[in-house]
Amino acid sequence: SPLSTRTIDTAVPQSTILSTHHPQSTAKAMIRQTAQHLSRQVTRSSRAGVARCFSAHWENFAMAPPDPIIGLNEAFALNESPHKVNVGVGAYRDDSGKPYVLPCVRKAEAILQSKGLDHEYSGIAGDPTYVNLALKFAYGEDSVPLMENRVAGVQTLSGTGGLRVFGEVLRKHGHTHIYLPNPTWGNHIPIMQNAGLEVRKYRYYDAENSDLDYDNMITDIKEMPEGSCLLLHACAHNPTGMDPTPEQWKQISDVVKEKKLLPFFDCAYQGFASGNAPEDAFAIRLFVEEGHNLALVQSFSKNFGLYGQRIGALSVVAGDEDEAKKVLSQLKVSIRPMYSNPPRHGARIVSTILSDAVLTQDFIEECKGMADRINMMRVSLREHLEANESSRSWEHVTRQIGMFAYSGMSKDEVIALRDKHHIYCTLDGRISMAGVTSGNVAYIGDAIRDVTKNDANGEVDMKYLLLPKTGQKSEYMSEETHGMHPCGDVFTQTP
Repeated sequence: SPLSTRTIDTAVPQSTILSTHHPQSTAKAMIRQTAQHLSRQVTRSSRAGVARCFSAHWENFAMAPPDPIIGLNEAFALNESPHKVNVGVGAYRDDSGKPYVLPCVRKAEAILQSKGLDHEYSGIAGDPTYVNLALKFAYGEDSVPLMENRVAGVQTLSGTGGLRVFGEVLRKHGHTHIYLPNPTWGNHIPIMQNAGLEVRKYRYYDAENSDLDYDNMITDIKEMPEGSCLLLHACAHNPTGMDPTPEQWKQISDVVKEKKLLPFFDCAYQGFASGNAPEDAFAIRLFVEEGHNLALVQSFSKNFGLYGQRIGALSVVAGDEDEAKKVLSQLKVSIRPMYSNPPRHGARIVSTILSDAVLTQDFIEECKGMADRINMMRVSLREHLEANESSRSWEHVTRQIGMFAYSGMSKDEVIALRDKHHIYCTLDGRISMAGVTSGNVAYIGDAIRDVTKNDANGEVDMKYLLLPKTGQKSEYMSEETHGMHPCGDVFTQTP
């Protein structure tokens, strides 16, 4: 017992020594107060002993490295410069740099508020109305598999939750690995590893020429073992912003079919990429028309601006209706012990918008407005980068699409950008165009041009970044940890 090694103080406090005017009552009072005193001492000793006993369970835990993006944001928050700019966050901002809520979302929220809805649980698969509308949004109103009831779909915790569920389903049903593009969204890697899959990569981006590495991509796909699953970004590839052309997508489809591979699309930017939702779904719809029984994960964080609602969908195109029912049952088997069922509010917002013709049209226009602002900032940023005879080409900035610009800056140049100009982006040079505004684009362009003009900025210890003002070293995730850079979130080299 923890008490056996500890001496309990049994001394009676002075407050218990009472007057002897009434000996019998005084004696009883002293006994009672002494008992209370001893009880308090035992309780305190017991608590201390229990705390020591249970602390042994956690005392060997090492401090985990902070999330790279969170670390970037923390460093930005500590910077006291009035000129500081954060272009590392993957969330849309308006031209004043503020978070933006779509007006159609506000209208949908008002409609929902007026209905006085309850807060009961959803089913394991989520809100069926929402799921049906989400699938039509991606596959199209006239999708043959949807009309034939051979698409199994569930609501998920945004795209991240859908990825995790599908990774687990793959592992449970015979898959041992998955192919991801190199580079890819950094969280893809640990999600699939934690699902029990070996992460393999195929070449995707030619960093030297700031272009899609299409020939090597096709070569790598042709060398994948038959039956393998490969993840494809449906549009607005993160982090490069470089997508295949329609003709290239057709060739990719042919090779995937020839190798009998399982295509798994991650669609996080439909409508947000080009401003046209059907156009952004081109690759998904092409693969379905070509006969692929694909899988798809959707997120409504970026296009609907519902970042905090964690609203997404996961679907699988099956061979027939009976097969779809079996797949759905397996998806639910994985979901139930993982998070039981998804939240309702975000699903209700999306359903309210997509089930109403007027609100849907509002969404189309508002989503296009976001895409147009980002594209305008791409043009403006490139103009400033190319001013005064820049030492390198910036043509790729306007050829890329979506939220991010893969600048081509080196890690040393990114650090110089941060130290000299107080501009924060991930160490792979990925710039969130949502953080670029008409008010800061000239400053950002001039700063990037300054740190890249000689293509050399000295050596930097990449294990640490100096926090502004404090001079303290902030330990961020090493390059080797999950394939992430300090304050970055993507693979850029094959380990």
